[in-house]
Amino acid sequence: MLALYFILLVCVPLGVIMTVTSPRLAITVAVTQPAVLVLQNSNNALTSPRVITSQPLDHDELLLRQASKANPNPSPKFPKKLAFMFLTTNSLPLAPLWELFFNQSSHHKSLYNVYVHVDPTQKHKPGSYGTFHNRIIPSSKPAYRHTPTLISAARRLLAHALLDDPSNYMFILLSPSCIPLHSFNFTYKTLVSSTKSFIEILKDEPGWYERWAARGPYAMFPEVPPEEFRIGSQFWTLTRAHAQLVVSDVEIWSKFNKSCVRKDICYPEEHYFPTLLNMRDPQGTVSAAVTHVDWSVNEHGHPRTYKPSEVRAGLIKKLRSARPRYGDGNRTRKDPFLFARKFSPAGINQLMDITRSVIFNDSALV
Repeated sequence: MLALYFILLVCVPLGVIMTVTSPRLAITVAVTQPAVLVLQNSNNALTSPRVITSQPLDHDELLLRQASKANPNPSPKFPKKLAFMFLTTNSLPLAPLWELFFNQSSHHKSLYNVYVHVDPTQKHKPGSYGTFHNRIIPSSKPAYRHTPTLISAARRLLAHALLDDPSNYMFILLSPSCIPLHSFNFTYKTLVSSTKSFIEILKDEPGWYERWAARGPYAMFPEVPPEEFRIGSQFWTLTRAHAQLVVSDVEIWSKFNKSCVRKDICYPEEHYFPTLLNMRDPQGTVSAAVTHVDWSVNEHGHPRTYKPSEVRAGLIKKLRSARPRYGDGNRTRKDPFLFARKFSPAGINQLMDITRSVIFNDSALV
């Protein structure tokens, strides 16, 4: 007991005390250097302290912990907002199109927020003016394919958006090759009227078992058994409650935050989010994405990219008229695609030419 009191006396004054609870353990971490971890079991008996690191807690961990405390419900005092989260390496070549999308009306400025995650090691120019000015989140880190870093980047975006504005209601993850398919009004009304997230959740897709076992044959046990594994698009739209669920998750993230032994089938960003949401709240999701993508062409793991010569009114009409694939086999819903990818940066002029007459004109194409 004397040793225990000595530990508490030394640790408590040195830093801020944070507590993370789980059904089995209450974990108290003194954020000092070194950090000391004290485990409190369900019978309130304290175990011996142990040093978990010689450095302060990782900034991501602190950010996610703070975001996990955010109110899962949007502020009732203000209009609901859309959080547009762009995940890019160094630039947003289609920013001029998005600039017009966000500024169709001065009234729209109170209905959205923009967040950008970039690779800080690269020269990035996501937009130094207008809507994208000063919208790069400060915790951005490099993100690479075939690694969990793409998941981490999306979780950082969610955390910043949760903490930044309590009115953020829907959280939309977008790539630099994404475009809107409708006006801001249409997009806003469609999303804020939904009480569910839009995320593709597919079961028993070709090669699913190999993807599940990509970290090793036993790496996902026991938290994620094979029958719980799901596949879906990297780009989704989550409610505020689900955004908080993602940043609060430790258990499922611990299984996906591992290196793969087979890189050729390692796409954790396409697995973590659908698996987590399906395990935690399948009834709270529409098991389809509202971002259109054409996988009829697969170029080294990348979907079809629309070239400048393909950008015309007919293409937009085709994308608008398509309907999502529902992982649960739903045949009654007819949700519209709100966004589409991938569009070549070289096609920005062609896109701008049809922006007002086609893309933002909801009555022109139905």
